[in-house]
Amino acid sequence: MLSPASSAGLAIALGANLGDPAATFTAVRPLLAAALQAWAGAAGCCGLELRWSPRYRTAPVGGPPGQPAYLNAVVLGLCRSAPSPASPWPEAGLLLERLLALEARFGRERLVPWGPRRLDLDLLWCGGQRSASPQLTLPHPRLGERSFVLAPLAAIAPDLLLPGGVAAGPCTVAERLAALARAAGEPPPAPLAGALGWPEGA
Repeated sequence: MLSPASSAGLAIALGANLGDPAATFTAVRPLLAAALQAWAGAAGCCGLELRWSPRYRTAPVGGPPGQPAYLNAVVLGLCRSAPSPASPWPEAGLLLERLLALEARFGRERLVPWGPRRLDLDLLWCGGQRSASPQLTLPHPRLGERSFVLAPLAAIAPDLLLPGGVAAGPCTVAERLAALARAAGEPPPAPLAGALGWPEGA
């Protein structure tokens, strides 16, 4: 069982519900992969392994009423050759800058909290780094409450331990997703079949 609190793991959630989300996901995937490889390589991580989840169709959570459904996915990054203590992961803030630049490239505008968007790239955790700045909170404070994030994660790493502080006690992704399903607080995400440019599917 892998703990994402180790220095070898990071995860990013993708979301979009404006324009053509499927086309956006296909277009941003190689750009995001390149950004992650460059960021990790700067810290001496050789061979960052990226695991991409299937895409999910999900109902909007929060924000203004009447939003279109979202397309969601997750990419999990595992460093096969972890950085040494003398050369740790670069700051998560440096990765955040790359993510924000990609969002802007695809027309992201922040007009309404939790409002519709062309692309959302949320850093969920980054090794064992902790942050509580206005720009970045790590681990993501709502990670354990969002089935549209947990369902994609469970599809590729169900036994992954969630970072401390995002759930009531230590639990795996699958356990937390099951707890949310029992609570029936929101419609379950619907997995989509694989497609050209995004082969992972249900």
